[in-house]
Amino acid sequence: MASLAPATLQSEEAVLERLRKQQLVESLEHMSPIYLEGIKRILTVSADTELISAPAYYRAAVYAPTLNNFGSAVSIIQDELGHAHIAYRLLRDLGVDTDKLIFERAPRDFKYPYAFDVALDSWVEMVVANAFYDRAGYTLLGDIYRSTTFGPWKRALVKVDKEETFHLRHGEQNMRKINHTPEGHEALQHAVDWMFMLTVEWFGLPDNLKKHGEQLDYGFKGHSNDELRQIWMTTAVPLCTELNLKVPAHYDEEQQKYLIDCPFPAHFDAKAKRWLLEDGACSWNDVMQRWKGRGPMNEEFVGLVQRGRREMIRLLEQEA
Repeated sequence: MASLAPATLQSEEAVLERLRKQQLVESLEHMSPIYLEGIKRILTVSADTELISAPAYYRAAVYAPTLNNFGSAVSIIQDELGHAHIAYRLLRDLGVDTDKLIFERAPRDFKYPYAFDVALDSWVEMVVANAFYDRAGYTLLGDIYRSTTFGPWKRALVKVDKEETFHLRHGEQNMRKINHTPEGHEALQHAVDWMFMLTVEWFGLPDNLKKHGEQLDYGFKGHSNDELRQIWMTTAVPLCTELNLKVPAHYDEEQQKYLIDCPFPAHFDAKAKRWLLEDGACSWNDVMQRWKGRGPMNEEFVGLVQRGRREMIRLLEQEA
């Protein structure tokens, strides 16, 4: 990750002592090298996710059934770009060259959930994405908002938290409207069949395989990946139950948690938008390989983001 000249950093002991006193970390001068690299890592994932959601959502927004629906979708896209700007601005304050980060990285080096590499091809898929993907964003960022030790991000997320709530409510309300007809219910079920498990995947590796322990150790967030997955399902599964949409998950009273009823993790055919459940479960190494290889829309969506700057530079060079 490209960085500018760093300020003087603290020792690990000094940072941990600050956190024990429940004092927020406000700037580079309060960070240790491990804290700095960890907060940059989680901010980059957040920023990239918000940024790439814009072209992903716009692709589906053009199928909006009414002008009002299209306006609502564009409003969500505008919010997402604003959220990306917040995270990239924080990264810049931490010494990251964000121009290079956004406009010079290879598409496959962007750090966002694999779900956004799969095309949204209808209004139905757009609103299910709001109900599922934005719920995942709300779950993750809400946890960070409540728990993070990085003061500037905590304050910035006051706005983001409220807007993500609007996004997932937009998805819920439109799913309920679409569900009124048999044709609408069938279309919703088709979208849920592939999008539900992609969102279960969204939260990352299971806790026993997680590599970056500093996210919890340094208080970047308050819950682990598996805990956040459970929090997401506590509202996503009841929504589907309300709409009589089948999902491969149920609540187990004895274990007091949601259990997945299909092979998980599993192989996914992104072009066909179909889980290859007949092949049984795969390993998390297989999933990691799919994530790192990116999906079919990766180059197109990143290209849409980077194209404007390339064209501007070309025009400036022609005028010089």
